[in-house]
Amino acid sequence: MSDAKQPAKNSDGFTEAERSAMKQRAKELKKGADKESDVLAKIAEMSEPDRALAERIHALVKAAAPNLTPKLWYGMPSYAKDGKIVCFFQTAEKFKARYATLGFNDIAALDDGTMWPTAFALTTLTPEDEARITDLVKRAVG
Repeated sequence: MSDAKQPAKNSDGFTEAERSAMKQRAKELKKGADKESDVLAKIAEMSEPDRALAERIHALVKAAAPNLTPKLWYGMPSYAKDGKIVCFFQTAEKFKARYATLGFNDIAALDDGTMWPTAFALTTLTPEDEARITDLVKRAVG
């Protein structure tokens, strides 16, 4: 168990960040937030270095899988196929983590034996990282 201080939980068991994400998702569903402009606006609101990572992830995903639809998902940039989220970017700042995350949902075709990673920590992106992300996204969409 880590000695790092965990965010305080409310009496309902959720942190303020988790409650905020759920409220954001409810707004997205009500608004029908599935436009690339919404994703780009959310990225523009981010602090550095999350913004730079999100901008690069957005460009990589769009280039690797132009058929994916950018949309907001719990207030995070995400990319969907047939309405289902394939992958998403989560800022470090949102949950006060030391790294941002690129995650893949179960629709992503990344199966490799009986165990494989579905989320990747990001602190910076090298050309090798970008190549790996491009490969993962292409594999994820089949």
